[in-house]
Amino acid sequence: MLGGDYHLNSKPVFFHGSKNDFSAKYGAYKGNYHVGKRNIWLRKHLKSIAFMFVFMGLFFLLDSLMVSIFDSANIRSSLAPIRSSGIKEENKDAKEGKEKSPVHMYDRLLNLASSALVEKEFKQESASFWEEPFQQASAWKPCADRKLPTSLERDNRKNGYILVSANGGLNQQRVAICNAVAVASLLNATLVLPRFLYSNVWKDPSQFGDIYQEKHFMKIMKDEVDLVKELPPDLKSVDIEAIGSLITDADLVKEAKPVDYIRTVLPVLLKNRFVHFLGFGNRLGFDPLPSELQKLRCKCNFHALKFVPKIQKVGSLLVKRIRKHDAARSTLDKQLIGNFMSGVPPKRHDVERNGPSKYLALHLRFEVDMVAYSLCEFGGAETERKELQAYRELHFPLLIERLKTSKPVSPIELRKLGRCPLTPEEAGLVLAGLGFKRGTYIYLAGSHLYGGKSRMDSFTSLYPNLVTKETLLTPSELAPFRNFSSQLAALDFIACATADVFAMTDSGSQLSSLVSGFRTYYGGGSAPTLRPNKKRLAAILSENGTIEWNRFEDRVKKMIEEGQRVRVRGFGRSIYRQPRCPECMCKI
Repeated sequence: MLGGDYHLNSKPVFFHGSKNDFSAKYGAYKGNYHVGKRNIWLRKHLKSIAFMFVFMGLFFLLDSLMVSIFDSANIRSSLAPIRSSGIKEENKDAKEGKEKSPVHMYDRLLNLASSALVEKEFKQESASFWEEPFQQASAWKPCADRKLPTSLERDNRKNGYILVSANGGLNQQRVAICNAVAVASLLNATLVLPRFLYSNVWKDPSQFGDIYQEKHFMKIMKDEVDLVKELPPDLKSVDIEAIGSLITDADLVKEAKPVDYIRTVLPVLLKNRFVHFLGFGNRLGFDPLPSELQKLRCKCNFHALKFVPKIQKVGSLLVKRIRKHDAARSTLDKQLIGNFMSGVPPKRHDVERNGPSKYLALHLRFEVDMVAYSLCEFGGAETERKELQAYRELHFPLLIERLKTSKPVSPIELRKLGRCPLTPEEAGLVLAGLGFKRGTYIYLAGSHLYGGKSRMDSFTSLYPNLVTKETLLTPSELAPFRNFSSQLAALDFIACATADVFAMTDSGSQLSSLVSGFRTYYGGGSAPTLRPNKKRLAAILSENGTIEWNRFEDRVKKMIEEGQRVRVRGFGRSIYRQPRCPECMCKI
């Protein structure tokens, strides 16, 4: 049998020659014997060896396939949101259909952030920033609508009528409405339902009743201020400017005090029975002001101004589609969306089956006008510098003239001083530093980002689950809002205010201020807001070339926690943004 195996698996050996050749013959036979032994072993294990090679081949094939799938998925996930989210390019290349290369300022930190997010992907989320870090936040409750004795006695004999035509966008107009309520009370006048000026910038013809519920507004404020929808017939035909009743922003200083109104406006009101405030942008300061007037502002902003059902309904669709359930979860939901969300909380297994219900809303202020006006540089080199200079020359001629006669501050110094708008890249690094996972659902408010896709590339490489109202709503659902920028802004307001976390990149913007104030007022200490300190962040990012990721995380977290401390409104601070004060909220 051994010989048979041998002859089957090797060439035959022929013996010939003398006996002296024996040793040579034996040696040859011995060698062939060992060869045969190896062949026997191979024969026995042939199937195992073949299976092993097939398995390894399949393994490498599967590995290559998975790499290909993940690479293509990553590419799609990072590009798809940009193509479909409604983010508009604000540059010449975009108009010509050219693709701009991604602009990165912090490649090393981006790589560290990306690696950190991969490591955390399958770990339990440890980010504490889904919740308010300070328990004192829950000690403040809404109470601007409480009835209290007032030292401002209402006189049935009114001094006349006040009409306000407010300029700006949705949020500037909201502030103007509530300031008008306070001024009407101060001057003992009847307030005509405010009007909104048409702006060539906003291009929105919407009026009060297109955005806010008129009946609700008048009902809530009727005990404090007399309100009418229109001027009496005898005043409608009066030439306002001719009689000197037109009050423009040039007639009142910004953040004017009550005494300014008493001296400047009241005499005109008493004489002509009517004054018309044209523009009325931030024309009433916050301090010093009688507490009764502060209370009126709060009651107006947080209780009297409710969006019309058309806006509430579509706003509820945004929230439902991000959360993947349709139950109201908080007082914020009820206040902003009304009855368009059910009051039944979702069952836990429904949430787990349908996907994540938490989301973060981000107001990313990086529009071309803001970027150009800042005089900062954002990593786009000479192309960017020429682009922004051309925009300044076209849109900001006064700024150009001022720069000719003043010593310019370098872009590097401006960044150190915290005067530069945060880029999408910087916003993404902050969120990564705070520990938000790569899979976090992020609602992006606004859509006119400078640089478009080339700027968002770094952000979506870290956080691909980026959505906007344009991606969440169908064309037919968006159609009624298409030519009404203020109504579209109202949808952003709802999505941001009802989010589990709201993050801003510019605390000075009206949307961010009003949304954060709304979350403070109705959030019950469970509506965290993230406010980066641009000066501190610039110092951290200046160490991009050397800072370790753990150190970066620690410093970013401390920066955000400092901004989340529970503080009572300071003197001169906006009561719309910081309502924690006796006139607005009650401390338990």
